[in-house]
Amino acid sequence: MPWVLPSRPHPPSSSQRHCESTAFAFYCAVRDRLPPWLLEDMRGMEVFLWDDGHPRAFTPGDALTYAVVHDHREYARYLLRSFSVKALQVSTCGVCRSGGSAHLQVAVRYDRTVILGLMADALKESASEARRREYLNGSAGCAHGVDAGKTAVQLAVELARADCLLILLAHGARPVGLDTALLRLAASGVGERRQARRCLDLLLLFAPEPAAPWRLRDEPQRWESLLGRDVFGWLSGLDPAPLLLQALRTLARSVPAQMSQLPDFLQRTQTGFSFSVNRLDETD
Repeated sequence: MPWVLPSRPHPPSSSQRHCESTAFAFYCAVRDRLPPWLLEDMRGMEVFLWDDGHPRAFTPGDALTYAVVHDHREYARYLLRSFSVKALQVSTCGVCRSGGSAHLQVAVRYDRTVILGLMADALKESASEARRREYLNGSAGCAHGVDAGKTAVQLAVELARADCLLILLAHGARPVGLDTALLRLAASGVGERRQARRCLDLLLLFAPEPAAPWRLRDEPQRWESLLGRDVFGWLSGLDPAPLLLQALRTLARSVPAQMSQLPDFLQRTQTGFSFSVNRLDETD
């Protein structure tokens, strides 16, 4: 009945309070960058989580999440070397009973490029091709999380994390989100425009022949001034791709891992429309 007050939740038991206390102590220890061997001693003997009414030990995946959040690179490296892809397994969320946020999405949100590279390398070395692609292209499964339903690539484009996006694409993630990248570029201020442009560049390099986004046809003058005549003409299907873009797209398809080794000026002018973007920066 609507007028009946809900019963008060039971106060936490001593076991639950103990789990919460040890979990917080472990969180602080990772935050303070304690040595990996000491953190592993804590995780193995002293740290517990309260999960579905029962205590359980911290998994390597739980620990890796903490390492990503606090950018504890040595601990992340230790976990990935010791447990390989098992450290990338995601624990079940205690709130919605679905899979928690994937480590790749957490790394992208916090812009942890070094740890993201370590995770991508671990997948390349230890996982099958099918498992690696499934993990790279999987969406965050936790239904109540801020990044629910988004792949790591989609999140990198949305947040304009160009360095993260390059790592993901070079390791075989699907280059999705071209329309989001266009909108992100158009909405970016001066300080964000370079990274937003790089995200669009990378998608154009790694994607197969992209279909013309409908918004280019709706506002052709605006997008031509933003993208440059050559790239706008290519995306609209009116002209062939610029020669530099054709060459770099061939490189991205044949040896994607080498894209991160390109000279800096090529990484930042990959589709040849940097002049138009720089000109817009100067007039803002």
